[in-house]
Amino acid sequence: MPIVVFNQKGGVGKSTITCNLAAISASQGLRTLVIDLDSQGNSTSYLQGSSAKAGQPTVANFFEHALSYSFKNIPPTDFVVSSPFEKLDLMSSSPGLNELQVKLESRQKIYKLREALKQLGETYNRIYIDTPPALNFFTRAALIGAAGCLIPFDCDSFSRQALYSLLENVQEIRADHNPELQVEGIVVNQFQARANLPQRMVAELIAEGLPVLQPYLSSSVRIRESHEQSLPMIYFDPDHRITLALVALHDGLRTNK
Repeated sequence: MPIVVFNQKGGVGKSTITCNLAAISASQGLRTLVIDLDSQGNSTSYLQGSSAKAGQPTVANFFEHALSYSFKNIPPTDFVVSSPFEKLDLMSSSPGLNELQVKLESRQKIYKLREALKQLGETYNRIYIDTPPALNFFTRAALIGAAGCLIPFDCDSFSRQALYSLLENVQEIRADHNPELQVEGIVVNQFQARANLPQRMVAELIAEGLPVLQPYLSSSVRIRESHEQSLPMIYFDPDHRITLALVALHDGLRTNK
């Protein structure tokens, strides 16, 4: 099922979580696709690095086709490129997404991604969608088309306030557009086990009945190094504690049940 990684707050690890979960799915033999809807292209850079080819198809090309009057039906797989990793493909980002947003909204193309996801689901066992740090057209389109939503969470007061607003937005989209959409859980990122504030904040979220997932992901310089090498952790350092935590998180998701 398609799963969206979403938070309206930036810098909470959306791309890191998206790419690493996708890489784990692929390493387990599942045909996996990452769709990078963030114009910053962090997931694209993480998965392709220097292997990206000039002029390769992008997710912007997919949306441009949705705006066209062409009678030729181009399948969404035509906008997918391969990554250096076996069974892991990518619909790469593009700076052109920013310019397309107004046109897509005015032409009411919000359901085009959902249609594409249904077709892509016939090819891929797992689809992970990285989203911008905003509830814009692309994020809403992803939530309308997905079955699950993962929410990265940094343990600070700003992230906590944003979390409540985010959950309300997800529930609104579920009520109005996509009754199948479920919050798969809150992924605690940059967790400091020895600090009082993160422990207290996570405990309070659990007490409120929010779906906090375990294990929690701690900070590590190895994550930054994996970004620089364009190697998700399962390929960069498979025995590292962060990798093992990501594998446990991956294997506990509803997508694998």
